[in-house]
Amino acid sequence: MSLTVSPELVERARRDDLDDEAFLACIRTSLPYAWQVVDGLIGELRTDGADFAANEVPPPDEAARGQLLRMLASDAMRGALERYYGVRLAFQNCHKVAVFSPGADAAYREFVTPRAQILNQRPELVDC
Repeated sequence: MSLTVSPELVERARRDDLDDEAFLACIRTSLPYAWQVVDGLIGELRTDGADFAANEVPPPDEAARGQLLRMLASDAMRGALERYYGVRLAFQNCHKVAVFSPGADAAYREFVTPRAQILNQRPELVDC
């Protein structure tokens, strides 16, 4: 299961009363490692003023890796995070998360190319 969802949140979703704030709170508590990675990158992006910031540090364990995969494989979660932070997210391999400033279209397009994916490969990441 991707998220730990309370019965109250399920009921809100059934009533079509689920807003981003409640959804993001669920993501934050269900996937704390993944949230921390994205939040840290946002801080780095805002501090450095660069077009993008990317995580190069592999997760500490498989549970943490799974959190990143679940968060970034979900269009709903990714979209909610992008709206909340006002950025664009991208993902390579099993841990290279990147956040892009608004207007950093060229940097985003380069990050998501097959070339960038191939250049990001390393033998230790084959089985991640």
